[in-house]
Amino acid sequence: MVDRGRVDDFLRYLASQRLASPHTLKAYGSDIGRLGDFLDGEGVPAWGDFQRMHLEAWIGAARESGLAVRSVQRQLSSVRRFYDWLARSGEAGHHPAHGYQLKRVRQDLPQVLDVDLMQQLLDAPAPEEAKAAALWTRDRAVLELFYSSGLRLAELSQVRLTDLDLPGGLITVVGKGRKTRVLPVGRMAREAISTWLRIRPDFVRGGSENWLFLSQQGRRLSERSIQARLVHQAERVGLDRRLYPHLLRHSFASHMLESSHDLRAVQELLGHSDIRA
Repeated sequence: MVDRGRVDDFLRYLASQRLASPHTLKAYGSDIGRLGDFLDGEGVPAWGDFQRMHLEAWIGAARESGLAVRSVQRQLSSVRRFYDWLARSGEAGHHPAHGYQLKRVRQDLPQVLDVDLMQQLLDAPAPEEAKAAALWTRDRAVLELFYSSGLRLAELSQVRLTDLDLPGGLITVVGKGRKTRVLPVGRMAREAISTWLRIRPDFVRGGSENWLFLSQQGRRLSERSIQARLVHQAERVGLDRRLYPHLLRHSFASHMLESSHDLRAVQELLGHSDIRA
């Protein structure tokens, strides 16, 4: 029988080193436990003996039981993460789940901006006119934060200065159901926000409080204003499609998933069980 103690060790690692939530730990334990039960039933003695034929039989059994493709993909993500952890101690080498893709897993994902279009947008030069250049500095920080951290529109509009930990590369947001998430902020977003903060005092008026993003009148940059500014900047740089906040959120999710193949981690960053939402 496979050593279930290693699953417990893996969950402790996620809790202590990756600060995974109790919900995530429970899901990982359940997913990997299902594979353990299957391997025990197949007479596989150790995690390192997991082979492609076992993987395909396990997936086939899951599909025959009526499990949705997306749920199977989520289980695969958990198994990949577990085996990557096992590989660090030499307990598993190139496991069969690594690089394995189910057909039609993401067929209904919303449209996304490809990486080249994202770069075209984010690397656009500032306008020559001073006022427009200042607004671009703010808008670019908005765009970078959207794309870096996968925020919802309402979350980004409500960010305060005190929610930011730029040296630590973190931001705290309150999402649906008043749930708080602490998210990483990438280097480019931190640089764009730092540039904006240098000119933010020019936007401050009485009653500005400590909102991160301010309008020209010194008020919190509203959700409607953010939407309008995204459309304006996309048109200014000649982007050949309409830009809206959810498109940036989905682009973040898609590009993260393509690079990491870790559906569970992307879901946790988005604060949702479905990366489409």
